[in-house]
Amino acid sequence: MAISEVEELTQEVVGKGGVLAKLYFDMESGNEDELQPLMTDLINNRLLKSPGVVYCVGAIDQPLKSGSTYTTSALVTCLFKDFGALVGIAFNFVPASIEILKPERELRLRTTELQKILLDIAQISITYSEYILKRVLSKEDYEKVMKDIAKREELGRKALQGDQTRQ
Repeated sequence: MAISEVEELTQEVVGKGGVLAKLYFDMESGNEDELQPLMTDLINNRLLKSPGVVYCVGAIDQPLKSGSTYTTSALVTCLFKDFGALVGIAFNFVPASIEILKPERELRLRTTELQKILLDIAQISITYSEYILKRVLSKEDYEKVMKDIAKREELGRKALQGDQTRQ
């Protein structure tokens, strides 16, 4: 039996540290007609074009009426070039559930990969914090916090560069 191009690509990417996962998304709206186009946009324009996503394929359920709103869900299978790309998708798109399909037993990560993932998580946290703080703090307090964050980012960059030169 011949291996399809998708299966071959999946094996190749997973063999190099990639991850194949199913992501479950839910969405609701008062307008039934906008749900499927919104979910299609999420899959085709947002997930598929995100950094580290090799491919993704999704199936969208028909919208169901629930009280005064409509709900739909999608099951999306994505191949990520590495675990960090999956972490980024989880933070940015907040799937209702994630099921890792491959690798089936274990995923080995180098220390540098873990450090990059943790720094990416920290950056995402900063971005969300900045968004919230901008709307809560006075302009002066906000500027002070942003200067402190910029100092932390610079320290993180220097630490990461130092680790990369030691390898």
